[in-house]
Amino acid sequence: MTTESEAGRLLLVGGAGDMSLSVDVAIAALRQANDRGLSTHVTNQEATLAATPSVAAAADGASCVDHVDPGAVARWAREQAGGFALVFGVREMAQVAVAEAAEVLGLPGNSPHAVRRIRTKDACRAALTAAGFAQPAVRLCTALADAEEFARGTTGPWVVKPRDGSGSEGVRKVSTMDELAAAVAAQPNPAEFLIEEFVEGPEFSVEGVFLGGLPTVLAITAKEKLPPPHFVEIGHVLPADLPEDDSARVEREVLEALKALELRFGLFHVELWLTTRGVVIGEVHVRVGGGWIHRMLEHAIPGIELYGLVYDDALGTAGPGPRTPVRAAASRYFAPPPGRVLGITGWDEVRAHPAVVYAELAVGEGDVINEFRDGEDRVGAIVVGADTPAAARALAAELAASVEFTVAPPVTAQRRDQA
Repeated sequence: MTTESEAGRLLLVGGAGDMSLSVDVAIAALRQANDRGLSTHVTNQEATLAATPSVAAAADGASCVDHVDPGAVARWAREQAGGFALVFGVREMAQVAVAEAAEVLGLPGNSPHAVRRIRTKDACRAALTAAGFAQPAVRLCTALADAEEFARGTTGPWVVKPRDGSGSEGVRKVSTMDELAAAVAAQPNPAEFLIEEFVEGPEFSVEGVFLGGLPTVLAITAKEKLPPPHFVEIGHVLPADLPEDDSARVEREVLEALKALELRFGLFHVELWLTTRGVVIGEVHVRVGGGWIHRMLEHAIPGIELYGLVYDDALGTAGPGPRTPVRAAASRYFAPPPGRVLGITGWDEVRAHPAVVYAELAVGEGDVINEFRDGEDRVGAIVVGADTPAAARALAAELAASVEFTVAPPVTAQRRDQA
């Protein structure tokens, strides 16, 4: 086995956020590095580092460095004695800092320019359009008047969303001009947001890894969402139960898009629509997908180590390994009505079910459940495994429905962190 001194150190930029999903991913990334003889060091913003002690405990060292501050991680990394063999990150907001640090250290990574481009949604759309990919028309807005002007010149419906965001925060479908003002007011930054044409069609994501600088698809995931105006994902099924021709079209389009965007390192999660006019690429990410997709991949492809694939490739020790789903998994989020929780039944039975791969419930008696508007409003999830996508989807839905929430409707729903 490679010794620690031979393998070197892994820098995990951004550690984890304070949500259980983020912590789970970060700890897995650290453990898979340790299994390869790499020592590990985590950087994060001070408050978040303090809020995620299990991540710091899983690493060999930890430092407070703000990954949102341009160039801060790169400057810090360059000054560290002993250096690093790899730079990696599992959080969306840390990917630019990951690329900056890798570049300044001369290590494998994506170019900072390429990562900034995909994180700026209108810039990513412009790059894909220029490369010949079908894309919805989009406009960067600084005020409601900009959105109204765009809407008058296009055929609705439209989507109003942040220029740079995640977790469906602020994403709203708008069907009439009268709805625009409320959608703009709901933006995290009403002085900089996007409006784009609504794309009609089922949604999917493609999960994969870059090997030798080229993208390799691991699986296609089917998405299930709550009805508009919000676009919050309520569940996933992996692999998607698609006809072979459709799967091939989706994979081909995503692989070509990633190459056109000049991405070459790490994991990827690409969202898309399958429409009557073909595949339309949505958002592009150089990280593992959210929604417990990492757990679903690990069940569907027994023996796979997602982060280990990246490390092995970068260190030149990659073996064949399993990369194709041989069974299926599905996730489901609970979507109870808003209000104060009076009681919950059926949860113990769900946790004990032999097909449950992961189960989490974040609320209990006395807690406040908010209206389900974005990822931060999720109150729990289950992940199940089965032989086929259809069986996994049906079981996840059945188990989620068997958990009953009794709530007292609030006069005014409020976020959990305000309760």
